[in-house]
Amino acid sequence: MVKNVADQLVEMLVNNGIKRIYAVTGDSLNEVNDAVRREGSIQWIHVRHEEAGAFAASAEAQLSGFACCAGSSGPGHVHLINGLYDAHKAGAPVIAIASTVMSMEFGTDYFQETNTIKLFDDCSHYNQIATTPAQFPRMLQAGIQYALNKKGVSVIGLPGDLTKMNAEEGVSSTQNYNPVPEVRPSATDLKQLAQLIDEHKKIVVFCGIGAADSHDEVVNLSNKLNAPVGYSFKGKMSIQYDNPNEVGMTGLLGLPSAFHSMHECDLLILLGTDFPYAQFMPPKCKIVQVDIKSERLGRRAKVDMGLCGNIKDTLTALLPLVAQKKDDSFLKEQLEFYAEVKKQMQGYVNDGGETDNIHPEKVASILDELAADDAIFTVDTGMSCVWGARYINATGKRELLGSFNHGSMANAMPMAIGAALTCPNRQVIAMCGDGGLSMLLGDLATIVQYKLPVKIILFNNRSLGMVKLEMEVAGLPDWQTDMVNPDFALVAQAMGIKGITVTEPDNVKQALQEALQHKGPVLINIMTDPNALAMPPKIEFEQVKGMALSMTKLVLNGRMDEVLDTVKANYKHLKEVL
Repeated sequence: MVKNVADQLVEMLVNNGIKRIYAVTGDSLNEVNDAVRREGSIQWIHVRHEEAGAFAASAEAQLSGFACCAGSSGPGHVHLINGLYDAHKAGAPVIAIASTVMSMEFGTDYFQETNTIKLFDDCSHYNQIATTPAQFPRMLQAGIQYALNKKGVSVIGLPGDLTKMNAEEGVSSTQNYNPVPEVRPSATDLKQLAQLIDEHKKIVVFCGIGAADSHDEVVNLSNKLNAPVGYSFKGKMSIQYDNPNEVGMTGLLGLPSAFHSMHECDLLILLGTDFPYAQFMPPKCKIVQVDIKSERLGRRAKVDMGLCGNIKDTLTALLPLVAQKKDDSFLKEQLEFYAEVKKQMQGYVNDGGETDNIHPEKVASILDELAADDAIFTVDTGMSCVWGARYINATGKRELLGSFNHGSMANAMPMAIGAALTCPNRQVIAMCGDGGLSMLLGDLATIVQYKLPVKIILFNNRSLGMVKLEMEVAGLPDWQTDMVNPDFALVAQAMGIKGITVTEPDNVKQALQEALQHKGPVLINIMTDPNALAMPPKIEFEQVKGMALSMTKLVLNGRMDEVLDTVKANYKHLKEVL
């Protein structure tokens, strides 16, 4: 039997380690669908929405190194875009097959015709459309190489008529090269960095995802310098565990301790982080930045030294050049401050809230306690992200995935689908907001169809919580942020998922234990406090003034009950601010 282009596509994907394609089949994809069926070793995961498929592929790529999704002509591949933006910004190697109308119809405004080159140009490293069998294998090979080596998305446009044509052997290599070079600064630069370190007493190390494979080197450096270690959300799972000098996160979701340490130091060393919030950077100390991508150096802060290098390679070369510092007074001060911050955080866990107004901090803390040491967590953007950032702790084996760079709603549940398929022997927990879950609710059916034992922890605060907070600190009364929700537990049950609703703080632990012990998928609908605030580590006067103005507007509009609820729900935070 003669091999067609669809067969060639599937063969090349299989040879490159692709285990599944996330897609909704449709006319221009039907030949590919059939090729998958006939090949037999690769799965076609029939998601309900292509966006969910792209998010699932993003999660799989972050866990396994490479993944694939597809969309049929027009609306099918347009639906991929949001998830592909997420994957691209996360540095997740994803190959996306964007099937299109028949090549003879290009440029005729045909039914479902789109320009895939223009459409995907901003969320891909490689983006081409093949129109002949001779082009296709070379383009697919190039797309795979770009995705793997540049760490991001490649898009291959594939006309429906091309998939039926007889395949032709490409002239390029079909072997994929994923070399891992040793990259570190020059000996001169390293010597200058060691000298700079020697000249300063109060040093802080701040790590991002670029330091993910450098845990031991970071800890050794911090011990040698008596330096507190802070980290970004993406760096948390890799840096926090077994780290005696860690002082938590900073940023919008972070803690006052890391912010405080960074602003008290005289030398800040940024390792593998493209931390986006310039307002959290200290304005007066010396700053050194090390990153494998030299174009990132200095784009978030005025750095005094910018070095290009892989963090593990750089620290391995730097450590022998650095002398052991004897004064640990600065480190002790910062660790004491961090201990006090953690003590205050525990206040919301001990005081679990009231009926239908459970403190989300309590939920996240108990979840952290009960979850497996190698659990994979996914978090929705918004308040769920806050509780995950502050209360889910690293073990060295856990993974935590979210839309950290793209900041999309609705990512947690579809990412959990990708995680459960990629790592079937690990516990997968999706920390969802009611706004996010509502947006792609249909893909609960995908969880059921593929018998995925995903645990969905729904922080149901009946609102777009983060947006509500943003409006309030801007001095605006929250408007159109409320959610009129269905009974999510009943919705889950209707789809074939075990559904549990929790309304009382005292029932949280039992419900989470029941869910985590259940063999199949579970959705726990937890009625959390809609007025819970996530106070950032840096409280600006304008934010305090904005909140006061917002509360005043609510009073004048007859919504005094909401003002009292907000004050009552956040008395500990307000005490800290005052």
